[in-house]
Amino acid sequence: MGLINKNYYALGTVINLTVAEPATKDDLDVGYQLIQNFEDKLTVNRTESEVMSINHNAGIKAVKVPEDTYGLIKTAVKVSRKNLGFNVAIGPLVKLWKIGFKGANKPSDADIKQRLKLIDPDRIELNDELQTVFLLDQGMEIDLGGIAKGYIADQIKQLWLKRGVETGIIDLGGNVLLVGPSLHTDQMWNVGVQNPIKPRDVSLGMVHISAKSIGTSGIYERKLILDGHEYHHMFDSKTGYPIKNNLASVTIISDKSIDGEIWSTIGFYQGIEKGRALIEAQPGIEAVFITKELETFATSGLKNNFKLI
Repeated sequence: MGLINKNYYALGTVINLTVAEPATKDDLDVGYQLIQNFEDKLTVNRTESEVMSINHNAGIKAVKVPEDTYGLIKTAVKVSRKNLGFNVAIGPLVKLWKIGFKGANKPSDADIKQRLKLIDPDRIELNDELQTVFLLDQGMEIDLGGIAKGYIADQIKQLWLKRGVETGIIDLGGNVLLVGPSLHTDQMWNVGVQNPIKPRDVSLGMVHISAKSIGTSGIYERKLILDGHEYHHMFDSKTGYPIKNNLASVTIISDKSIDGEIWSTIGFYQGIEKGRALIEAQPGIEAVFITKELETFATSGLKNNFKLI
């Protein structure tokens, strides 16, 4: 039984899809079509999308969106209101710094303070009956960048299972979601945990797991270097600056990729002590924290499944 693999480009990154026979290249292409469809709906990196129509109407009116987009936004808003470090309303701050995009800069304190007023998730009004989203203040913007990849990966997995795919790998630019048993005799998967100071594909450790999601948030993905200072793209909603702590990355192992996205962001924001305690309390979610000195701390559920390389 062989593996069939194809690379695509979407979501601003290289997408790598793999299925084991008897699944076919068609299963890969259908997965890619689904990615393109959701990117058209959810992106904020174009002028038109379902999310952008909400943003364009900030302070003006509520906007009705389809059920899937509404459900995803509702999940993101709910998590954001816990104030644990994940914030769907962070858009205006991301656009101000532009880290990872053309024109990246360190904004003035005054500009940052002004944007802080526009990133309050409590100022998003949801109407379940009408499926509308209303950003109450002009200038507000939601950004699903921190959650969309995970959501899309979960959707591909559901689609593949419906199509009878038995074994597969969904890799959306380093966010990996495994489908079914591996081809090893024990049917378990071995997945590398990214070394945050090396190029992608260089692993620091390895997890030995069943078909789960492995997702990482780290400071190595996008950054701006100014006067010897490094600014990464993970922002603190309280200060308007990149989160300051000793972490280089947080990798989450969970059943669903969307949970991996949410908890890697929260874990990163909270830091090792608080982050680890929070994640230990979440059933079915495990984490590997890596500091800037490359020290690693894993949650208790990974004691026997994570080892350094």
